[in-house]
Amino acid sequence: MWESIRSFLDVQLFKVGSASITLGGVLYFAILLLLLLMATSRIRKWLVGKALARTSLDVGARQAIGSIFQYSAVLLGLLIILQTAGIDLTTLNVVAGALGVGLGFGLQNVASNFVSGLIILLERPVKVGDRIEVGDVEGDVVEIRARSTTVLTNENIAIILPNSKFISEPIINWSYNDTTVRFSIPVGVSYGVDVRLVEDLLLRVAWDNSDVMKHPEPVVRFIDFGDSSLNFELRVWSTTLMHRKGKLRSDLNFAIYKTFAEHHIPIPFPQRDIHIIGGVDVRTDKDRPSPPQAPPAAPPEKRS
Repeated sequence: MWESIRSFLDVQLFKVGSASITLGGVLYFAILLLLLLMATSRIRKWLVGKALARTSLDVGARQAIGSIFQYSAVLLGLLIILQTAGIDLTTLNVVAGALGVGLGFGLQNVASNFVSGLIILLERPVKVGDRIEVGDVEGDVVEIRARSTTVLTNENIAIILPNSKFISEPIINWSYNDTTVRFSIPVGVSYGVDVRLVEDLLLRVAWDNSDVMKHPEPVVRFIDFGDSSLNFELRVWSTTLMHRKGKLRSDLNFAIYKTFAEHHIPIPFPQRDIHIIGGVDVRTDKDRPSPPQAPPAAPPEKRS
């Protein structure tokens, strides 16, 4: 039985140059490749979760190092498996050239995303845990893979973006250096109010909010004289609600409205004065009274 199995596995499938590819060689390559992927994945998880966790590196740096290690180990292991399988790598030059042409035409997006993923892991403009905005997508980066990056929104929706999007388009990274972010709350009040009182009330609202940082201190800026209002801006810093910017703005707006109402400070709405200089008859022909009709003309007199 063993001899029959060996003869079955030695069946030649095709040839690459002078190397003969058998069924046993294909199975050997597939099993070793599967073991290689499993081993590198487990080592990456151990490296990120335990070994590098004892260092001062942040989560993004640990994830980047783990991913680069996994890609390098898979590439090196793949070359070793090909050699041990009896395949001479010099015979793969023609195949590599054909694959290069295929990558240039049919797989150019995949190759572009893969190279972009390596650039992201090395330069780290975006890392795991960052709060980013790319186009209409805003959320937290939860995973960076070779081809794509996963962003989790506040609605708990995972959006998978191709890595080339992070290279070719502008990115807003709210936590690139740290998680301290400044928020600007625009406020308009009616003409005639005490502007210093408005400043004091806005600062009081900011200091009473527990999510607003006390250093740097909140400030109020008198922006300009609008058409219908005096325009102010409350500027505050926060590090706790960087991932929930809408909640901080909502809390401050609620408090501002309540405080202004208690001190009888009106918040205006746009108003316009309309002066009518002349009128235009817009009635239709059906609505207009019909003009008076001329009496019928008398018949001409007959001469005898």
